[in-house]
Amino acid sequence: MKKTLRIRKIVKDIGLEILAGEQGLDDTVDVEMISRPGFEILGHYEFADPRRLMLIGVQESNFLFSKDLKTRTKMIKGLFDLKPPAIIFPVNPEVETVLDLFKQMGDEYHIPVLRSTLNTTPLNSKLYVYLHRELSQTIGIHGVLLDIHGMGTLIIGGSGIGKSETALELIKRGHILVSDDLVEIYESTAGNLVGSAPKILRRFLEIRGIGIVDVISMFGSGSYRENKRINMVVELEYWQKDKEYDRLGIRAETIRYFNTDLPKITIPVLPGRNIATLVESAAMNEKLKTMGYNAAITFTQSVSALAKGEIDDE
Repeated sequence: MKKTLRIRKIVKDIGLEILAGEQGLDDTVDVEMISRPGFEILGHYEFADPRRLMLIGVQESNFLFSKDLKTRTKMIKGLFDLKPPAIIFPVNPEVETVLDLFKQMGDEYHIPVLRSTLNTTPLNSKLYVYLHRELSQTIGIHGVLLDIHGMGTLIIGGSGIGKSETALELIKRGHILVSDDLVEIYESTAGNLVGSAPKILRRFLEIRGIGIVDVISMFGSGSYRENKRINMVVELEYWQKDKEYDRLGIRAETIRYFNTDLPKITIPVLPGRNIATLVESAAMNEKLKTMGYNAAITFTQSVSALAKGEIDDE
């Protein structure tokens, strides 16, 4: 099902001022692209997408101001006839006469006319990032997402295996919680997956035998962040006697979400194993790999050189 956003929510989240057209605040937008109506102002509507938010920058305002009142009114009316979800201006448009016409028609057409405190370029970027995040397809993964030494680490595994308990120990060590129990993942850009918590679960951990833990109240505001790019996945599973586990770290496992493959480490769980330390070490080891150092490869190269007599074993 395609996601939609109410204009009212965009106004609140972006911090926009409502200038006119309040009747249309409950209308919705379902596309992340933003229209800069250059051709449309000139009367070329064949490529216009009326589903997009419309951004009127200083250049467009100046162009409209350069026209006589009759032509200017006709051009602006043409924009409103497209029935965009909303029309947005950057901070302090230089030509108030143009803005007055937009306000008048916004009330007439019931199309919100909004103004930001940002200039055109940063406003355009902020709107695109926001719309992309809010309208992107998301998937929900049962697990825990933490920021461990800057590495977004998604811990997955069967129910009751100790994901939340491991997360609690890692937070106690100074690492940062993003989400417990359910992680919502979306693709921010090609190859970059970002995880966050559903609103109701933010900052909370559920620990069997203890209950709900508020990590900010217990460990301080630095123990929680709203979202994090996912760099790796750690899967916890009960030790399987007949399964061969990677002892050197040579075999590269991956797991795919959307069209992106993430490195995956499988950690077998046994009584006496310190899972939090193992997850922490896995994250640090993966970070070293991204910096160009792979301990497993270095070790095997040394063993190979020793076997060939190229180095002294002493």
